[in-house]
Amino acid sequence: MLSDLRAIRIEDYDYPLPEERIARYPLAQRDQSQLLTLRGDRMEDHRFCELPSLLPDDTLLVFNDTRVIHARLFFQKETGATIEVFCLEPHGMAISEAFEQRERCTWTCFIGNNKKWKAGALSGQWPVAGGQVTLTATRREAVGNAWVVDFEWTGGLSFAEVIEAAGVIPLPPYMNRQAEASDAVRYQTVYAHHDGSVAAPTAGLHFTPEVLNTLKTKGVPTEYITLHVGAGTFKPVSTDTIGEHEMHVEPVRVTADNLRHLIAHAGHPLVAVGTTTVRTLESLYWFGVQLQRDPSLTHMHIRQWNPYTLDSQNLGYADAYRNILRWMEQRGTDHLDGATQLMIAPGYKYRVISGLVTNFHQPKSTLLLLVSALIGDRWREVYDHALANGYRFLSYGDSCFFLP
Repeated sequence: MLSDLRAIRIEDYDYPLPEERIARYPLAQRDQSQLLTLRGDRMEDHRFCELPSLLPDDTLLVFNDTRVIHARLFFQKETGATIEVFCLEPHGMAISEAFEQRERCTWTCFIGNNKKWKAGALSGQWPVAGGQVTLTATRREAVGNAWVVDFEWTGGLSFAEVIEAAGVIPLPPYMNRQAEASDAVRYQTVYAHHDGSVAAPTAGLHFTPEVLNTLKTKGVPTEYITLHVGAGTFKPVSTDTIGEHEMHVEPVRVTADNLRHLIAHAGHPLVAVGTTTVRTLESLYWFGVQLQRDPSLTHMHIRQWNPYTLDSQNLGYADAYRNILRWMEQRGTDHLDGATQLMIAPGYKYRVISGLVTNFHQPKSTLLLLVSALIGDRWREVYDHALANGYRFLSYGDSCFFLP
């Protein structure tokens, strides 16, 4: 099976996407985006605000509550050159711990205009409530196409406060524009909570307090888990076959209460909001499978091909999640911090989710492979319909609801 999957040609997941169909700005009202639904064999056009009425009875809706950080820092050299330091992930420290630091921390970063940074440290000053902060960046060794950067700052602020004041929200490169003040709000879900992403979980951008209140009124249960979205989410598959593509690593966090609520809902429809939520839920399943075989594992890291080589022994997701709960209890913790490189592609059997709310994705992307694994070749019919009927594409674009 794995050899067949690795041989999938990415050219088969291409489609023509005119530049003018890429949404460069969001709609004035989040929940007025179009919603293309595919439930069973029936395809329909709706508005996103109608989603609560389209969900099956007893549906659990699961969200990713990550928050996009102001990851782009711009330093001005005395020569006039501008150096961009793009914070990707903490180096040698958990994300939550890194944001709590109050004097210094170290991150892995992309560096723009790196050739102009000959030597020495970069420094800049930015206004914060009640004063200003001086932030200094010192470049260390290269790590692939990124660099390790040490940050130090004044004022006793947390790094979360520093980067919020000094940084700029990172928009996807395909928007082809600079971030504006409004993006700090609109490129963020209304339920964003845990700092750590450099890209938004964009399926969630359509939700408004009104839609969430309607879900609550209708008695639709919701659950919030966390996957911090990395810059690799925009990395296209540039190899001929997907077997040659290396998936990026992204950190996940779930609590014991999350797992208990998910277990209690087993046997009823579970709809994931966004591909990052899908990858988190399905990765947790495979960690539970690994624990079934080896309860002595010390951490969770799901490699991209694990699901295609592990024997699940037909373990249900509730039992897999119970394995994780027992593992957490033995370690005296109420949360799990893990990592995933899971690639979901045609041939993958979903173990947890019943349906998916998502946006329209880039041609030849791993996200499109994930969608195809759920609805098969009908993805092309869905995308053709969207292109023919004025739907807007990618992060600030319209949405889909798939319930095979």
